[in-house]
Amino acid sequence: MPPPHPRTLLILAAGFSASALAQHSPPDTPVPQVEVKSGTYDPRRDDTASRIVVRREEIERYGDASVPDVLKRIPGVSVTVGAGGAQEVRMRGLAGGYTQILLDGERTPPGFTLATLSPEMIERIEVLRSASAEFSNESVAGTINIVTRRKVRKQEREVKLGYMDAREFRGPTFSTDLADRGEASSWSFSASGNHDALDRETSSYQTNTRPDGTLDMRRSTRLAERGRMNRLNLSPRLGWTFENGDSLEWETLANGGSFRNHGHAVTTTTIGAPPQVPDLHTVGAFDDRMLSTNLRWNTTLASSAKLESKIGITRSWQDTQVRRSGVDGLGRPETEGSVRTETDARGASTTGKYTRAFEGGHVLAIGWDAGLDESDDLRAEADAVRVLPPGQPPVETFAARALRAAVYAQDEWTMSPQLSLYLGARWEGVRTRVNGNTFDTTRVRSSVFSPVLQTLWKLPGKKGDQLRLALSRTYKAPDLYSLVPRRSAWENNSATEADYVGNPNLKPELAWGVDAGWERHWAEGAMLGASASLRRIDNYTGNRIYFDGLRWIFTPTNEDRAELRTLQFEAKFPLAALMENAPALDLRASVSRNWSRVDSVPGPYNRMEQQVPLTANLGLDYQRGAFSGGASLAHRRGGRVDPSVERSFYTHARTDLEAYVVWKFNPTVQLRLAGSNLLGEDNFFEPSYIDPVGGIERRGWNYPESPKLVVTLEMRF
Repeated sequence: MPPPHPRTLLILAAGFSASALAQHSPPDTPVPQVEVKSGTYDPRRDDTASRIVVRREEIERYGDASVPDVLKRIPGVSVTVGAGGAQEVRMRGLAGGYTQILLDGERTPPGFTLATLSPEMIERIEVLRSASAEFSNESVAGTINIVTRRKVRKQEREVKLGYMDAREFRGPTFSTDLADRGEASSWSFSASGNHDALDRETSSYQTNTRPDGTLDMRRSTRLAERGRMNRLNLSPRLGWTFENGDSLEWETLANGGSFRNHGHAVTTTTIGAPPQVPDLHTVGAFDDRMLSTNLRWNTTLASSAKLESKIGITRSWQDTQVRRSGVDGLGRPETEGSVRTETDARGASTTGKYTRAFEGGHVLAIGWDAGLDESDDLRAEADAVRVLPPGQPPVETFAARALRAAVYAQDEWTMSPQLSLYLGARWEGVRTRVNGNTFDTTRVRSSVFSPVLQTLWKLPGKKGDQLRLALSRTYKAPDLYSLVPRRSAWENNSATEADYVGNPNLKPELAWGVDAGWERHWAEGAMLGASASLRRIDNYTGNRIYFDGLRWIFTPTNEDRAELRTLQFEAKFPLAALMENAPALDLRASVSRNWSRVDSVPGPYNRMEQQVPLTANLGLDYQRGAFSGGASLAHRRGGRVDPSVERSFYTHARTDLEAYVVWKFNPTVQLRLAGSNLLGEDNFFEPSYIDPVGGIERRGWNYPESPKLVVTLEMRF
């Protein structure tokens, strides 16, 4: 579909008299708001689009070492742990990229993961359940926008020194924030880092039950790991304000990490034949570096309109080398080799927004978002014992290039103190080219036109009661990792531990969605809410497993259609909103129920890939004098999911209990003590493969996780 002319988008947005969506912009962007008659501005209450804003004081409370630890306490957000201990953030319980992660309102740079960003660098976190035209609509489940600390309002000197201790991980942490502001310029510098020592033992099992019920295979594996990891984050910023009010900002985010690990896996077979390599030693070296630098320009035009623009470049490197040494069941050498992978990614981007207010409560904005991402990958495998499969060269090379462009327009209209509307439209297009020395060059073109409507109606005669409604078109594009047919191989290959291979023929998933909600705000900081949503997804991407004659392969493919439904309840209020002379106690609770259905898979467990069916949160915070503390309980229900006819996935339920206390010795020094996973919950999941001839193969992984204690000394100068 050819892209519409930007003027068409402008006419479309203005003609429908759209809304007063208070956009979720970076800190220095003027935020249009609906009228608030009394009290302070509350984005949850006053913005047309429903969003949850987690501010800096909430981010710091528990002394979290990573951003996912912060996110798991937010209503409707869950964090799961997969193979290798990797964390994945989900909204509506969905894995696999349905939740969009933004950094300062823009796409995250290549090579960026939430684990590379320190919580100390964050000003606030915004969780958006429905789409808006200003942000990319690649957000079927929703958007999490992480806003970094950019605005310098005063001189700041802050240092934090901490130590984390758990049975599996332990080590020191540090962070520092320095900032100052003059009459026409400002600067800031943030740094954080950690050193962790890893010492853990994980376990897994593998069974196969034939169609007649006979158990013909049973194996158990113990994996002992020893390692160390280091990470450093740096973020310098400079800002200038000119006499005419224009501003120029330069900001850079640089981080790097290294992980060294030695693992020894021993598999014991009690029924059936042993695996190909029952005794395997692996030594891994994992290094990554990322640099992103941006230049922002904000200016006010003669018509009082405002123009914001940004250009940026990124560069990231990833280098992984795993050496292996293994023997077969008789103690004979089976493998003695290594696999090395390298990724060099580069990117450039530009964004901009023109905003102008008109009479009648209209705020009109048009903008653009364009970028070019390139990456070169290499995979080299060598083995002194094992012979590579036929047709596989020892060195595989891959190159990918993605060109994207987007234009949007939106009209925000405050019709009255009770009613605000927003109508926007966004066109996004992507051209991707993937080539390598083992496959033909593949080119993929896709584009999506996304209209968005959102409303907020404050019910007359009912103070604090309001209704919300949102209609949107969203999508999920395949990432480069899914498109590049590079192999990620397992040593003991099987149907439940298959080699991953990308699919260059993937198409984007397209979704229509509706969100509706009711809220009651009866006091400052007090609210009750209920919301429901529905998504219909075409070109749903599932994962297929097949045997290519030599090895089992796991690859993403487009299915037919899926449906997603959610229901959420939330309450948040200070105890003083219910009773007079109450202690300074803040309470919060939420429950999110998620359903989904894949049309091509028979029920009753035909849900989307690894979906979490229910999450619940309960928390309280207390403050009196120099003492403050609190606790949080986050529950995630497990259960069975059948994402395809031949595959099943089962997870255990998990409940995380956290608590913190803070002693403030004086205005500049305080001590924070925080504990997480106080119930000592482990992470468990079990994939299964159903073969009508071979039977049902199951493999379960258990990652032990002990309670974690973090003590931090915080000093201001």
